Amino acid sequence: MTRSNAREIVLHLILDMDYTKDPSAEVVETRLEKDYYATLQEENDVYTERPNQKQLDYIKAVTAGIQEKEEELRAYISRYAIRWNVNRISRLARAILMLAMYEILHVQDVPTSVAVNEALVLAKKYETEETAGFINGILGAFVRGENK
Repeated sequence: MTRSNAREIVLHLILDMDYTKDPSAEVVETRLEKDYYATLQEENDVYTERPNQKQLDYIKAVTAGIQEKEEELRAYISRYAIRWNVNRISRLARAILMLAMYEILHVQDVPTSVAVNEALVLAKKYETEETAGFINGILGAFVRGENK
C-alpha cells in the first residue's frame, strides 16, 4: 500500500469520526478489522491492499492527531477561508483541508508540497473542480501565512 492510499483511508476515517463522534482508535479498529476491511473493496479500490505496519502506524497517528487538533485545524480553516463559515464548507472539503493542514504542521516526513498536492488529488477525486480550486486557495494562503 502506498502512502497516498493510506492518506485516502485517513480521509475516510476523518469523515467517519465527523459523523459518529467516536474516538479515532475505535474508528480505526472497526474499519481496519480484517473481515470488514475486505467488504470495503467493493466500494473503493483503495481497500484492495491492506496497510503494512508502517502505513498502519501513519493511519493511526494521523487520525488520532487530527481528532486531537480538530479545534486548532478548524480555526486555521476559518482564518484562511475568508468570508466562509467553516460549517458551510462541505464535510469532505473540510476533512481534506484538515488532513493537509495536519500533515503540514505535524508530520515531519511529509513535505508541504506533497501534502498540498495530495489534498488536491483527493479533492479532484471526490469533489468538483470548483471545490478543488477552493481547497487549493485555502491551502495556498495557509502555507504562505503559517510558514513565515
